[in-house]
Amino acid sequence: MSYTHLGQSSAYADQYDASLLQPIARGLQRVQLGLKAEQLPFLGADLWTGYELSWLNAKGKPQLALLQLTIPCDTPFLIESKSLKLYLNSFNQTVFADAAEVRETMARDLSAAAYGYQNGQQGLGQQPRIGVSVLPPELFDQQSIAELSGLDLDRLDIECRAHQPQPDLLQAAQGQAPVSEVLSSRLLKSNCLVTGQPDWGSVQIAYTGAPIDQAGLLAYIVSFRQHQEFHEHCVERIFCDIMARCQPTQLTVYARYTRRGGLDINPYRTTRAQALPANIRTARQ
Repeated sequence: MSYTHLGQSSAYADQYDASLLQPIARGLQRVQLGLKAEQLPFLGADLWTGYELSWLNAKGKPQLALLQLTIPCDTPFLIESKSLKLYLNSFNQTVFADAAEVRETMARDLSAAAYGYQNGQQGLGQQPRIGVSVLPPELFDQQSIAELSGLDLDRLDIECRAHQPQPDLLQAAQGQAPVSEVLSSRLLKSNCLVTGQPDWGSVQIAYTGAPIDQAGLLAYIVSFRQHQEFHEHCVERIFCDIMARCQPTQLTVYARYTRRGGLDINPYRTTRAQALPANIRTARQ
């Protein structure tokens, strides 16, 4: 597997350059979970926040904004995060008429990368697009901070021995009456697939089904501590392992990872057709 930008020294272009974006096929990791693109067991999206977006107006004065992206989980490609950082950096010394032009440029380029459009194809009106929001400074103070809701698994005093994903830690009391509950933990940690840099996160698990053993679930979350995988695929692995081992009738897994390079990535996977959560950051983000 080859990555153009990951783990290498990079020249930071300060003039707009869409070619810096590097798509990575989701199927490369999903095949390990036995997932097929046409038969995904979940819905959802990857919610991104970009904190380092700036460009120049017609007078050369710097403008800045917060960026929010919504990338559906069924896009053929995810966008490698360092390449997105380099792409955003290329806006720094580029003149744009206004924030609307910036948003439209990003919607075009990022949709092309995520859906694998050929040249010109992304301009067709019927083609799906990812969601792009560019929030101006006057809206900054409206951005909220909140922790993921749910019963805190971290309260449990457990022994943790596994530091690679261990699905057999997951158990559900199949003989008991089904429950609906929301559980959360701040102890999710994995490592970048290529660079080995730590990725810190919080995770929320909402399900309906036989009661899941909470101590085993927390130990399973901790077991990702030395695992190397992209954020999106860690969440999909958690989703698939819980479905296989605990067999809930409904399941949602939502993780919010701390930012790196001015970006945070927050994958959301669910069995339910429902609105996506608001992209509200946690205190650590």
